[in-house]
Amino acid sequence: MTFKAVIWDFGGVITSSPFDAFNRYEAEHGLPVNFIRGVNARNPDSNAWARLERSEISAADFDTAFAAEAAALGHAVPGRIVLGLLAGDVRPAMVAALDACRAAGYKLGCITNNAKVGEGPGMTDDPAKAAAVAAIMTRFDAVIESAKTGLRKPDPRIYQMMCETLAVAPADCVYLDDLGINCKPAAALGMTAIKVDNQQQALTALGAVLGMDFPN
Repeated sequence: MTFKAVIWDFGGVITSSPFDAFNRYEAEHGLPVNFIRGVNARNPDSNAWARLERSEISAADFDTAFAAEAAALGHAVPGRIVLGLLAGDVRPAMVAALDACRAAGYKLGCITNNAKVGEGPGMTDDPAKAAAVAAIMTRFDAVIESAKTGLRKPDPRIYQMMCETLAVAPADCVYLDDLGINCKPAAALGMTAIKVDNQQQALTALGAVLGMDFPN
């Protein structure tokens, strides 16, 4: 197939996954593995996390709402703790792949579920991380943030919005995301979806699809 665009998730793809930070916190505080993810997975369209990513509630409201959801499942976790774990580390090999795709003539898009916390799409209070993220975002032809649009993945409309912005058909796109639930609607629209389990696997899969070699 001939593709025209590569569309990327941000956290867990361009940067390391916040899930790793969640797991470290859980281990340090005697919580069940993946407890935080489990809280966020319950009532996924209407829970505190979903409402925060659509900018329907503030960070302060999320703090108390998430704590209540966690308490209902038997553990005390303030929402502000979760927000402090969101900012991942940049993966240089993924940034290099972005540059290689641009050099090869592909349009680049980023669809990210994020929140109005920290600075920019990386949701970090670290100035160095914020600057690194800002530099990465300039590489994209279009960036769609859930916190700004009021739509969040896996709502199919956010993928359609990106296609319209890039002026490409879904079948012309490769899409990368670390969550299978977010890959499914992309694939249903006709995109070639790659679920990112880790950096090496993702770059190998992307290289196979595009006929390119991405060092990792």
